[in-house]
Amino acid sequence: MKNKKISIIVPCYNEEESLPIFYKEIDRISKVMKEVEFEFLFVNDGSRDQTLEVFRRLAKKDKRVRYISFSRNFGKEAGMYAGLENATGDYVAIMDADMQDPPEMVQTMYEEMKKGEYDCIGLRTASHKGYSLLRKFFTNCWYKLIGKISSTEQVPGARDFRLMTRQMVDAIISMKEYNRYSKGIFSFVGFRTKWLIYEAPDRVAGETTWSFWKLFKYAMEGILAFSTTPLVISAFIGILFCFIAFIAIIAIVIKTLLWGDPVGGWPSLVCIIMFVSGIQLFFFGIMGMYLSKAYLEIKKRPIYIVKETEKNLKK
Repeated sequence: MKNKKISIIVPCYNEEESLPIFYKEIDRISKVMKEVEFEFLFVNDGSRDQTLEVFRRLAKKDKRVRYISFSRNFGKEAGMYAGLENATGDYVAIMDADMQDPPEMVQTMYEEMKKGEYDCIGLRTASHKGYSLLRKFFTNCWYKLIGKISSTEQVPGARDFRLMTRQMVDAIISMKEYNRYSKGIFSFVGFRTKWLIYEAPDRVAGETTWSFWKLFKYAMEGILAFSTTPLVISAFIGILFCFIAFIAIIAIVIKTLLWGDPVGGWPSLVCIIMFVSGIQLFFFGIMGMYLSKAYLEIKKRPIYIVKETEKNLKK
């Protein structure tokens, strides 16, 4: 009977320091799991350091190593999609190279997967170790918000680190949308998922490129991709303001008929105009973001562009 094959996808951006440590550990785990074949698929997302050189060295000494190098930085979402699209394993795992996704968990996840009850074994953190108080606050608020406005389940603390069946992977790569929010896509395609709770360790090397602003933009991507509630809220508030204005007009007419037409109230009128204008601009901005996403989808631009793979080494 042919052994099952696991593809390990590792999107990388400036990970030259972490990669040797990661490879050494995942290679050790692969030797422990002798009943399984492994494929290591690294994705270089336009790194500015020697990440690509590390890929080349690993591919030369280990035939299980494959890599895809982008022509520029397309983002982690594109990296994950490229990995999923090119993986050949019966099972596919997505991991980070910084060792915050412990390689030894692959064995635990595979043991759970072998039971045949689940299509995906994912990891989630019980706490946000290492986060600042401000980031913890916004993270908790985000999960509460997305849980209320989206019909697609968002599991608090869920990481991209997960092991999936080929059937689930095929469903994910069939969704070729340009604006990707993988955490939502993983949930949208369905399939049975079991969550394992663990404590994410610190990075072994380098620094994270996920700034507060990047995380905020990513959170907005999740809202725009899996909820139209902001549009509903803007419509509701528009109706509410129309109703308030109608009542105010009636009140002004009655007041004028009874007590005349006083000229006072100019400062308050300016404040009201500024407030209403601000509300209008805010919701125009929301509609603009949805339109911009639709505009990018209509263009049908590629999610990523490949400059080099391990096949180039053989030429």
